[in-house]
Amino acid sequence: MLNAVSTAYLAEFSLTVAEAAGMSQPYGTFNITPPMQTSLRQAILESHEFLGMISLLTVPQIQGQVIDVGGDGLSTGRTSSGRFSREMTQSGNTYQLYKTDSGAHILWETMTQWANSGKKGEWLKLMKNAIARIFALDILRVGFNGTSVATPTDPANNPMGEDVNKGWLQIAKEKKAKQVLPAAKLDPTGQAVGSYKNLDSLGQDLINTTIAPEHRQDPDLVFVLGSELVAAEQHRLLESANTPTEHKAAQALAKTIAGKKAYVPPFFPPKGMWVTNLKNLQVLTQEGTQQRRQKNNDDELRFESNHIRMEGYAIGNLNKFAAIEAVEVVEPAQG
Repeated sequence: MLNAVSTAYLAEFSLTVAEAAGMSQPYGTFNITPPMQTSLRQAILESHEFLGMISLLTVPQIQGQVIDVGGDGLSTGRTSSGRFSREMTQSGNTYQLYKTDSGAHILWETMTQWANSGKKGEWLKLMKNAIARIFALDILRVGFNGTSVATPTDPANNPMGEDVNKGWLQIAKEKKAKQVLPAAKLDPTGQAVGSYKNLDSLGQDLINTTIAPEHRQDPDLVFVLGSELVAAEQHRLLESANTPTEHKAAQALAKTIAGKKAYVPPFFPPKGMWVTNLKNLQVLTQEGTQQRRQKNNDDELRFESNHIRMEGYAIGNLNKFAAIEAVEVVEPAQG
């Protein structure tokens, strides 16, 4: 149940959120004002460090041309007439936004436990962070795994948000399929046909063959890796390590690949490998479409919160993105 203390805390929290949107009633649906949008974005960014590395952008239209916020590439030269200039977009690289509704609830019992275990400031922080984190992690879940846009969605059969929106990999496959390789093999013995002995050689070849030549030496390229892939390679290295230096190299595997930083974010395909600039991964929201809904549901004994908006994903520069959908780690033959 919701005790007297948590009831008071919830009333203050709900009214503060509503007043920030210019509303006098604590519950209902209201538009998110620019200051609230800034606050919500900051809360999302703080929910997971990886979200602070990608691009969360506001756009004016439901459809439009994707802007390369990275701005990499040659922008210096001369023309026979006029001034030299490089376009910041790629022809045909467009985005599409869809109605997106993130909803979560917190049980009265949970809020009462929070109230009993801390002060009001701690309770308000827990309340704010819990909701922001749930919504924030779904941005990554869908961005890494989304393949389609369905109405209604089916979370039971698509637990990674596969049918909520088209994520970055799906966008690359549809707009520039040659940037996405379906498979590759890792075999430390080198006996498997077409295999690579380690992630370093695989990663370097992915850059050399798939990233556009003008971006292969860009200093901001990084690798994004699946947890199973890293774990398998670390296990192999640790098994064969004979010196402290080799052990250290194995433990550092998840941090660098082919001399570039490597990240293992949550919900990333477990055997996947991408190389790109993280700001190249974009989440787009249409300005003026964000709404917040909150309700203290007496029948269900819970507080409900929804964040409704027009949202979509984009890759700023498709030439600076390359991926392998699934890397197979060849198991050593049993002697």
